[in-house]
Amino acid sequence: MHWTAPAHRVNRDLSRYVKYRSERAREELVAELCAAFSCASLGIVPTVRHADYIGSWLEVLHEDNRAIVRAASQASKAADYLLGFLPEVPSVLAQ
Repeated sequence: MHWTAPAHRVNRDLSRYVKYRSERAREELVAELCAAFSCASLGIVPTVRHADYIGSWLEVLHEDNRAIVRAASQASKAADYLLGFLPEVPSVLAQ
């Protein structure tokens, strides 16, 4: 999920990621949400507990009441980008 960050993919700036714990928390939240969205789109039942992991980052992001909304938006873009690499399903099989 972190792989999607560069400008030529979905353009998430990770320059502050290394320096600031809160920025790491934000990116980890985006990555975890992206994993959860991707699994849901592909019908994969995850073997990890996404909700518990995300919950641990919410404490760090508590001061920003829009953080989860921004993270979900970025995660959705990342998941869409990754899922865009899936081959097209022939229309006969899709029916």
